[in-house]
Amino acid sequence: MKSLYPLHGIITVLNTPFTKTGDVDLSSFKKNVLEAMSAGVDGFLVPAMASEVHKLTLKERLEMVETTLVITNGKVPVFAGLGANNYNLSHKLLKSYLKIGCKEVLFQIPYENNSQYKSWFMKLAELQPEVIMLQDWDASGYGLPDSLIIELYEQVDAFRCLKIEVIPAGPKYSKILELTRGRLHVSGGWAITQMIEGLMRGVHAFMPTGLHWIYKEIYQLWIIGKENEATDLFAKILPVLAFSNQHLDISIHFFKRLLKRQGIYATDKVRDPILPFDHIHQQIADKLIDNLINLESKLKYMKNHF
Repeated sequence: MKSLYPLHGIITVLNTPFTKTGDVDLSSFKKNVLEAMSAGVDGFLVPAMASEVHKLTLKERLEMVETTLVITNGKVPVFAGLGANNYNLSHKLLKSYLKIGCKEVLFQIPYENNSQYKSWFMKLAELQPEVIMLQDWDASGYGLPDSLIIELYEQVDAFRCLKIEVIPAGPKYSKILELTRGRLHVSGGWAITQMIEGLMRGVHAFMPTGLHWIYKEIYQLWIIGKENEATDLFAKILPVLAFSNQHLDISIHFFKRLLKRQGIYATDKVRDPILPFDHIHQQIADKLIDNLINLESKLKYMKNHF
């Protein structure tokens, strides 16, 4: 019988910084990893959808994963994302990640039917990553069949974690936890707009983009029994989630703009194709960013002085 994968808290997803000429800016990337570590995050996912993963070369993906591994130095897990639209690329990526010493990976497999999905999953699992997290992504519905998730969980020892990003997420959190008796590690994704609901349902970890200090504080307050304070703090970022979660592209624009204002990223450059971020978006974003910077400054002050 599998034990629960020992990871609770915040697994941060990293945006990809670009230089003015459009190359991956590893210097800025390192600053973001270090900032997240100082905030006490419990793990990393890179690269993923928020990282513009499908616009990155194999070399760029490997550099980002390897950089994160070096900085974290085994202190927290680093899940390397296998974002790919075909099996051959997934296979090549996984072999490359394992070669540089990555132990945890995220399988992101396009779903056509149970047979196709299981075949793709099982062939990748044969490469023997130590820990597999499966991404259950569906922007408009329930996602993978429960029966398929349970079948894969029971057949593959390395399948320890599930990242749920479906609509609505809450009932699926509870259902999967019930079916696996809480032994399959469940994370909430897509900017964790249901974070408080997820905490109430017993979700083990959450996978937001940015706002390392705020998300970590919400989680910590809840865990120590200060549920009202956690809920009040979460309420302060709801306007940000309402704005940024209009679309993944808007979220990418927003959080890169935030990271630049924080002095972590040198630019807020994105790669095409991507939805535009017009002057109205920018005006709204800047007001929200002012509030976020003030809020995080207060949290850092409290952490350092009390």
